[in-house]
Amino acid sequence: MCLSTAYKNEISEDTAIMNNVMEVECSENQVILIDLMGRRCTVEGSLLKASLTDGYVILKTE
Repeated sequence: MCLSTAYKNEISEDTAIMNNVMEVECSENQVILIDLMGRRCTVEGSLLKASLTDGYVILKTE
């Protein structure tokens, strides 16, 4: 199973949004992150880059 950490705009401790992300849904100007425990986090923005092998998702936000 590949779990990822989601970040805003760049990878750093200060920009981490959610750990153990297992699902990402994109629509219009929103990204919905769902973690291993089923918790949801909705972020205004778009998907910038994701690497499932390296375990990260970067979202472009304002």
